[in-house]
Amino acid sequence: MKVVAINSSPMMGKGSTALVLNPFLAGMEKAGAEVQLFYTKKLDIRPCQGDFHCWTRHPGECFQTDDMAEVLSSLREADVWVLATPLFVDGMSGPMKTLLDRMIPLIVPAVEMVENHSRHPRRDGTKGGKLVLVSNCGFWEMDNFDPLLVHMEAVCKNVDREFAGALLRPHGPALGVMEKNGLPVGDVFAAAEEAGRELVLEGKMSRETLRTVSRELVPRDLYVQNLNERFDASIAKWAERRK
Repeated sequence: MKVVAINSSPMMGKGSTALVLNPFLAGMEKAGAEVQLFYTKKLDIRPCQGDFHCWTRHPGECFQTDDMAEVLSSLREADVWVLATPLFVDGMSGPMKTLLDRMIPLIVPAVEMVENHSRHPRRDGTKGGKLVLVSNCGFWEMDNFDPLLVHMEAVCKNVDREFAGALLRPHGPALGVMEKNGLPVGDVFAAAEEAGRELVLEGKMSRETLRTVSRELVPRDLYVQNLNERFDASIAKWAERRK
């Protein structure tokens, strides 16, 4: 099984998104999957120009010469796509959206009806497969992910992929702080790794495993209080340095 993961967090491997993504990918590797990880921050991917060059003049090939060519090559061959993004303004990060916009060489301009809805079919040479979302959010509540989930499910329909589920981490900043302070969050990391193992070996992730990844870490009022105190302390520190 080939897996392509894309982490669009500006913090790359040091952010809250990676705290869930990395054990998830480790679980997939331990189960025998071949995993390739991209960081959008390290990639030169320019915005789509909307001229449909990749559909008409040179089908399947974008005229722009940048790192998207390598990403598209990997995506074509992957059985599983893992899209990892922090929640920015109720959705995915800007670099992730730019990358998704550049995926249209993977589909063709013909329109077909699928479940009574118009879609573009996959281009020959592009595998079908699954897509998994990994995301973390600074807000406490799970429903903050709802717009992103709707978007990802729509993406799956438009690129002819199965939405295999999501590893969601609300009040994500608390996870790293609690781990650093030796507080009991090991079950969250273990569940993320187990989700990767399940997906490879069983073809799906259990609800119980995903619930553990998303479980409450700290009461909401305490989380909000601590978060505000951290912001205040940071603002005060930089104000002092400016003097």
